[in-house]
Amino acid sequence: MHPNPSRLPLVYACSGCSSAAQMANHVAVQLDRRGVAEMSCIAGVGGDVPQLLKIARSGRSIVALDGCPLACVLSCLARHRIQARDHYQLHKYGVKKRAHQDFDPLEAAQVLERISADLSCQRPEQQAPGPCM
Repeated sequence: MHPNPSRLPLVYACSGCSSAAQMANHVAVQLDRRGVAEMSCIAGVGGDVPQLLKIARSGRSIVALDGCPLACVLSCLARHRIQARDHYQLHKYGVKKRAHQDFDPLEAAQVLERISADLSCQRPEQQAPGPCM
């Protein structure tokens, strides 16, 4: 059973055309499907959509997933003075940005597990098995 979505952190992800961007989007979707975070729309935040800005400003913790050092997600949030509690840049996990290529599903699974475990350690009621660092 998934926790009440309104109690979960919001996750925003890059969804550009590179392999790293698509991996960031994939990881965010999986965090949503697993009940670790609730995915929302960064394009709506960047595009000044009132309902999506209201959600982003609701006071919930925010997780930003960027595929590369350009940090577009963080920039979209910053435009509206919204701060992410957690900012993950996939290049720091060794993910390479490749144009016109799909991401490696095995690499995506590893990144997903690391981020999911990190976020679970921040929610005592959902702590992952094993020690949290």
